[in-house]
Amino acid sequence: MLFSLCNATPVTPPPNPLPSGRGGAERECSIRDEQFFVTVRLPLSRRMSRIKRVWGRGVGSTRLLLILFAWFVTASCNSTPTETQTQEAPTANATKEPTSPNQLTLSPTQAQAAGIEIGTFDHQEMTTDVLANGLIDVPPQNMASISAVMGGYVQTVNVLPGQFIKRGGTVAVLRHPDYLQLQQNYLQSRARLRFLQQELDRQQVLDAEDVGAKRKLQQAQADYQTEQAALRALAAQVRMLGLSVARLDGGHIAPTVPLTAPVGGFVRAVNINPGQYVGPQDVLVEVVDRSDLHLELKVFEKDIARVKVGQRILFNVPNSSSPDNMTARIFLVGKAFDDNDRTVSVHAHLEPERDDLLPGQYVSARIQTGGRRQRTLPEDAIIQDGEVSYAFVRTATDSAGSTFRRLRLRTSQPQHGAVAVTLLDKLPDTTQLVRRGAYFLQAELTKGQGDDE
Repeated sequence: MLFSLCNATPVTPPPNPLPSGRGGAERECSIRDEQFFVTVRLPLSRRMSRIKRVWGRGVGSTRLLLILFAWFVTASCNSTPTETQTQEAPTANATKEPTSPNQLTLSPTQAQAAGIEIGTFDHQEMTTDVLANGLIDVPPQNMASISAVMGGYVQTVNVLPGQFIKRGGTVAVLRHPDYLQLQQNYLQSRARLRFLQQELDRQQVLDAEDVGAKRKLQQAQADYQTEQAALRALAAQVRMLGLSVARLDGGHIAPTVPLTAPVGGFVRAVNINPGQYVGPQDVLVEVVDRSDLHLELKVFEKDIARVKVGQRILFNVPNSSSPDNMTARIFLVGKAFDDNDRTVSVHAHLEPERDDLLPGQYVSARIQTGGRRQRTLPEDAIIQDGEVSYAFVRTATDSAGSTFRRLRLRTSQPQHGAVAVTLLDKLPDTTQLVRRGAYFLQAELTKGQGDDE
């Protein structure tokens, strides 16, 4: 009965199970029950009047309590929907669909202030380059490490690092008693050879007259040839020291020995000072001839199959005043791997020759192995987040603003301000992308994620 009252639906009371013979009191009770069911659906003023009439007819206390209880239940049912709506309203207002972490919306004012520029993909001929590092080098014949043929003491040093010196120029002067002894030995051998020459001539005359013994002639010939060989060896040693044999033949003994440059070029290093003793194993001065500078690059094993003789190279010298994108061309590709880093040496001539580079400078190079037409975007459209690249796509726009979504993609090395891109999701060429202002969107997106956290 209470459920029916709360839902305000008419309820027909069950028929009176008592026989009619029990009198009018039971019939009157049924009428009162029916009147009760009708009364609970009436307004409050009419309910009270009906209750009074029922009370005046002599209703018992138990039935009166039931009537009052039903009246209160009805009042409660009528007020419940309003309370429920009041409680549910805040919940409905608080429910909001969460925003995607890769999506954000800007108003037209915000987009204009940030300089957002919308456009589509470009299509350009992009080269597929091989990246390599290396250095500026010269051929071995253009480098000279100057040492002393015989040990001695440094008397003077005639050059400084960076100084240009001609071929045959003196870089240092050495002195040592052994130099004097060598010259003495040469002069003594020369004098002895002159004597042996005279003895040989005498024995040949005697042998011709059949006066002398053959044995003496043969001995004279052997002695002369032995001394002649010794003199030639001593003369070679004198020349190796840098001394003149002709001057020595004239009786001039040099107390010092000059060290000369075998090539013309710039002095790379000076490793001596006056008074220092140096031996044949010591490198005293280094000279480099820069007339044939070239690149020596290290190419990794995975890329070497794409590198060929004749390919063009773009390179630059980091942290220098040299211009970017200097050019060279490959003339030699190595045929063996370096066991330490599994690389192959690649040599390239500079085009054109340059005089502002130095041997030993490190370079970053891109070997152009070919090209094809690809989708590209400006560098300003690409966001680098660690090793991951992103771009922004405009997914919707109206008078209230524009919605942007961040996409992950693969990129190549920039070329002339453009970057070749490969999307992980297939998009048509007409896709609206952010070509400028991507870093502003990235900052706003990151800021929003930070606020959520």
